[in-house]
Amino acid sequence: MTGKKQGSGMFKKFIIAFVIVIVVLLGFTGFNYYMKYFGPNVTGKQQYLYIHTGATFNDVFKTIQTEGIVKDTASFSWAARNMNYVNRVKPGKYRLHEGQGNRKLINMLASGTQEPVKVEFHGLRLKEQFAGFISKKIEPDSIAIIRLLDSASFVSKYGFTKDNVYVMFMPDSYQMYWNTSPEKFFKRMYDHYQNFWTPERKKQAADLNLTPQEVSVLASIVDAEALHDDEMPAVAGLYLNRLKKGMKLDADPTVIFALNDFTIKRVLNRYLSYNSPYNTYLHTGLPPGPIMMPSVNAVKAVLNYQKNDYLYMCAKADFSGYHAFATNVADHLVNAHKFQQALNERNILR
Repeated sequence: MTGKKQGSGMFKKFIIAFVIVIVVLLGFTGFNYYMKYFGPNVTGKQQYLYIHTGATFNDVFKTIQTEGIVKDTASFSWAARNMNYVNRVKPGKYRLHEGQGNRKLINMLASGTQEPVKVEFHGLRLKEQFAGFISKKIEPDSIAIIRLLDSASFVSKYGFTKDNVYVMFMPDSYQMYWNTSPEKFFKRMYDHYQNFWTPERKKQAADLNLTPQEVSVLASIVDAEALHDDEMPAVAGLYLNRLKKGMKLDADPTVIFALNDFTIKRVLNRYLSYNSPYNTYLHTGLPPGPIMMPSVNAVKAVLNYQKNDYLYMCAKADFSGYHAFATNVADHLVNAHKFQQALNERNILR
């Protein structure tokens, strides 16, 4: 009887010990499971994770390894496979948070919950400069952007030519996703351009006998000529007067653009004969495209130009950035002589 009691006691102890072991194992397994999913894993070494268009899970995993984005890559890989992220990779720029767990990180990546980027630009002179600048803000490289802008068949769908398409990009602050394609970027800029050109502004352009694109081309010359925004309407009025009279614009900035030498500070007579459709000393009317990205203020200055009788101008001799205006050649020659003397005194020869 005593032996039976002892055997029964031993069995109970065994059962209790077995249960304890199972509970411990389950607890360990549960804790391990919890840590793999919810335990802090993102290191904070990188602020963002960039996933390129067309990237596979292996590409993402390699980036995470190389850049030290997580402390435990094995647990990330395990969680990613269990959550089927390997088949749900989405491109984008993802904001990382130190201490983030695998589950939260993977949910963000799999859902494509990325942080928009702010794209601001103004005063970029050339399309090539613009493409290079934009390629640092969003995923497409400058070649992909330029290829689109230089595609006559593509830009013609939106009513532009390769020469004048640059007027479509209006300086402003935009928000978009990092993996925006060149085509979607173009469409975004076009929508903004269309919103600017309201029926009222289109009528203002028509009243000047200009298309919206031509207004922006003229605005680019006004922008390049006028250092101060408050002088833009007067400069615009002068150029519109010359256009109405069939006179050449004789705009120095167009010569500098044609020569592609933006170090020039003094436009010499020998430059004026440079053969280019952008040289308004040779050709009457507007050049085929803008000579820089026109500012919104310059476009508005053309549409709301100052009504004046000016036909000539040259920079003031005080180097204030303002111009001396004239209605006749005699007065203009006096103003021009003063400015040339000022240039000579400062030894500015070109």
